[in-house]
Amino acid sequence: MTYPQTLDYLFTRLPMYQRTGGAAMKKDLTNIRLLLEALGNPEQNLRFVHVAGTNGKGTVSHLLAAALQAHGYRVGLYTSPHYKDFRERIKIDGAFISQEAVVDFVARIEPMIEQIEPSFFEITVAMALDYFAGAQVQWVILETGLGGRLDSTNAVDPVLSVITNIGYDHTQFLGETLPEIAGEKAGIIKAGRPVVIGLTQAETEGVFRRKASEEGSPILFADQHYSLRANYTRDDNFTHQHLYATDAIPPLDFPFPVAAAGPYVAENHRTALAALLRLNADGLIDLDPAALKTAWLKLSELTYYIGRWQVLGESPLTIADSAHNAEGLGPVIDLLNELNAYRKGHQHIVIGVVNDKDLHRVLPLFPTNASYYFVKADIPRGLPAEELHDAAAEYGLVGNEFGSVKKGFAAARKQAEAHDIIFVGGSIFTVAEVL
Repeated sequence: MTYPQTLDYLFTRLPMYQRTGGAAMKKDLTNIRLLLEALGNPEQNLRFVHVAGTNGKGTVSHLLAAALQAHGYRVGLYTSPHYKDFRERIKIDGAFISQEAVVDFVARIEPMIEQIEPSFFEITVAMALDYFAGAQVQWVILETGLGGRLDSTNAVDPVLSVITNIGYDHTQFLGETLPEIAGEKAGIIKAGRPVVIGLTQAETEGVFRRKASEEGSPILFADQHYSLRANYTRDDNFTHQHLYATDAIPPLDFPFPVAAAGPYVAENHRTALAALLRLNADGLIDLDPAALKTAWLKLSELTYYIGRWQVLGESPLTIADSAHNAEGLGPVIDLLNELNAYRKGHQHIVIGVVNDKDLHRVLPLFPTNASYYFVKADIPRGLPAEELHDAAAEYGLVGNEFGSVKKGFAAARKQAEAHDIIFVGGSIFTVAEVL
């Protein structure tokens, strides 16, 4: 098969969550273990940091990969879903897996695909681990897809597990309460392996402590040990940020400049820093402040970090962000409101969501004094624009629906004045269409 034919095979032959939702979910690790065994168990030759969480897990994964790259390591990074290119999911030192490697992998295991019928996600995880092992990477940063306990990435034995935070997302699979969701994500905590929890939450702290105790795993809550805050330079887009620490965090000096922007910068960097300090304490790395500063100032360059508080244009200011649940969107919208007050403009919000989103938790967060452009991302799970429009009207959000993300975005750009703000969000798939 050619590369386009291989992609078509992956996207159409295999159950895929983005296309079919819950029908693509496999509720055990049988398939991924069969695949890895057939490949010679490549995961046994790799060293992992395994990252889970409701929000921030992608950013923390990128921060960790960039940091290790800047320290001279060869680093594999697996994240999902992708924005524009399937190969974004599997990178070594920021470079995408080659088209040839994708074609070769699928050709090698096609008989097994036909035999056990794995999901799209199971195949991509196996592909990543096989590719990383073949390239002899020194570290793998492995982001979970959904949950943790039964996620295909959980077939590995990491030297460190990281769980960023817990919020209400994918409740139909992970549970209706925060403790239930935390229990699923706590499934990545492995016997005797340390775990870093990014955020202390009253409903979930006990869940993590109990699981860590059961596994004999040292546990550290990043926010209980490290206090970071981010200061924005009051410029036209609030993207220039420095981290400040309340207490000394050797060996780092503050203020500490970072390239990532948005309202969640301090929390995500604190979680990543806690993970790196744990690796340093365990003698697995020799943390170099200069290398870390380079890494986090060149995050996009080192790891192809996109889609989070990404400035797409300056006049009008155009920002895209992939936050898609209440816990993620709330801080984004708060910062947009603050930025809009600073600029004294008007907000134009291009919004599209997937059809399993809890709109009654998300829509009340949005300002009623903005103009809305309701769209449907070009995936089967996208919520029709007219349904989103109707739901938004219940919360006083006024606007029009459009036949595509591109049409909604074009309309917003046509209406916006130079000092206004255009925001594109609601789903990674909506954001992907404007990048």
